[in-house]
Amino acid sequence: MKQAMKTSFAAALFACCAPAFAQSSVTIYGIVDTAVAYIDNTSRAGFTIKKLTSNGSTPSRIGFRGTEDLGGGYRANFVLETGFAPDTGTLSQGGRSFGRQSTVGLETPYGEVMFGRMYTFRYALYGSDYMGDNLFGVGSIDPYIPNDRADNSIGYRFTYGKFNYRAVYSLGRDAAATGGPAATNCPGELAGDHKACTQLSMLGTYDGDGWGVAAAYDKLRGGPGIRFEDLNASKYYDLRTTLNGYVNVFNGRIGIGWIGRKHESATPYRQSISWVSLTQELAPLIHLDATLYRVNRRHSNDDAWFPVARLRYLLSARTNLYATAGYMDNQGSSALSVDGQSPSVAGTKQLGIALGIRHNF
Repeated sequence: MKQAMKTSFAAALFACCAPAFAQSSVTIYGIVDTAVAYIDNTSRAGFTIKKLTSNGSTPSRIGFRGTEDLGGGYRANFVLETGFAPDTGTLSQGGRSFGRQSTVGLETPYGEVMFGRMYTFRYALYGSDYMGDNLFGVGSIDPYIPNDRADNSIGYRFTYGKFNYRAVYSLGRDAAATGGPAATNCPGELAGDHKACTQLSMLGTYDGDGWGVAAAYDKLRGGPGIRFEDLNASKYYDLRTTLNGYVNVFNGRIGIGWIGRKHESATPYRQSISWVSLTQELAPLIHLDATLYRVNRRHSNDDAWFPVARLRYLLSARTNLYATAGYMDNQGSSALSVDGQSPSVAGTKQLGIALGIRHNF
């Protein structure tokens, strides 16, 4: 009798709670992308580099996205996303376990509030720069852009019709110390210096019928021990302002954009990046993406032209083969490399070519 009562109670409890469990869901998603690359003129002797690269068209990742419907227009959400290098199996973003995103938030009828490590102003670029995080792309010119995420952040996101607004404030943007541009050793939260390593990022987008515009403001402050140029005090900062837009044409889209950068430090400078970009369906299974970037350093001849292109062949809705190329034309003392990682020589030209495969899941 007691056992029967226990069984009945457990069944009743499960029946009571089952609707609540049915309201939540978790999705596993990701990208695996790798390519073989050739890059020339990596020294004055004209040496070349051949290598297997971990992100030919898009950085590889695996993520978990969950949501729970709380009723009345409220939802609890989380995202845990880690980047990894398929060629070595190592973690990206300075070795963080969930370096791409790590957020939990509450979605309401008045917007969503999020906490954790999150993107800052990157979403303002998606509509107009179709190379994105391609091996040869805007990250070769400004390595901050593909690493525009911030630790210890509070974020707010709101959508009204075709308008989207997002703001992020970080109390200490980067707690990792090793791992390249994704780890700059600027954790902030210092006693007596509340500005150290803080970051404020705001952006707004409007997507109309066949066209759209975006604007963004992103300001990050330095701090003691930072490994990001010479922003070694909180009075120094890096400020980027972005304006861009796009229009749909035929079976594709044309975009234009501009990023103005103000670097305030012991060695201040001003720089701008402008571009015109195209994505086009050439045939049902063949797509072309191309962008022409222009880098201009104010009061200097250290500029660069940077055309890049990518041809994609769709094997399926999830898998594609691609060929991508970039040509960095450095002027003056500019020494930008075509992939942002390989050695380069000031004032010279550098060609990069890569063949790869990408699979989404």
